[in-house]
Amino acid sequence: MALALGTAAIVLVVLCWELARPTVMQALRGARDAWRARRRAIESEGYDPGRERRAEQRARELLRSCVSEQEWAMYRDLGILRVDGPLREAAGENPAAGEPSGGSPQPAYAYLIYPHKPIVAYVPATGELLTEYCVAFPDESRPYGSPRLPDSDDVLAKWMALTGDERRLIGEANMHLPGRQVDPERVRRDLARLARWERSRAPRRAPGGERPAPAQTRAVDNLPAA
Repeated sequence: MALALGTAAIVLVVLCWELARPTVMQALRGARDAWRARRRAIESEGYDPGRERRAEQRARELLRSCVSEQEWAMYRDLGILRVDGPLREAAGENPAAGEPSGGSPQPAYAYLIYPHKPIVAYVPATGELLTEYCVAFPDESRPYGSPRLPDSDDVLAKWMALTGDERRLIGEANMHLPGRQVDPERVRRDLARLARWERSRAPRRAPGGERPAPAQTRAVDNLPAA
């Protein structure tokens, strides 16, 4: 009895396979043909694994040609860009302490630009974080690779939008409170790094009261620090 049941089960499995085999084989052939078609499409486009790296290098060259030497050095060394808002006379009142400061004019607010992250607005006098502005500039010109712009192109697009038409960019951006996408502690660390960087580049007075000529910036082709 057991032998007969086993034989019947084997025959049933074989019959089911014979019935299903055409459908299974057709599905496998379809998947294989689709894979080959994708591979031919990639090869016909001349896909190069180093394409995105070279695109970033070209984007850095374009960014350097558009911004000032100070801004380029900031992005090269720190991986961020700052855009200042309107100047606020600091000689009259210190916004942090409510007392005369006697300092030089400073912006009432400023922006930090990160690659592929929201623009962060803050108060330079106090370090208070104000707002995150989410904007995106997708790369719609390429049929391959990442849909995002290279990092330096994204930074340049935000810089041009802020310096060219700040009101329009802020009006069209998605506005959020600080910390929605960018860690506030990271921003504070970056502001501290930026302050140290600016102090290190500030010209020092010579013994005779004259300022030495500013040092030439070194050319660095590596990617900016994270």
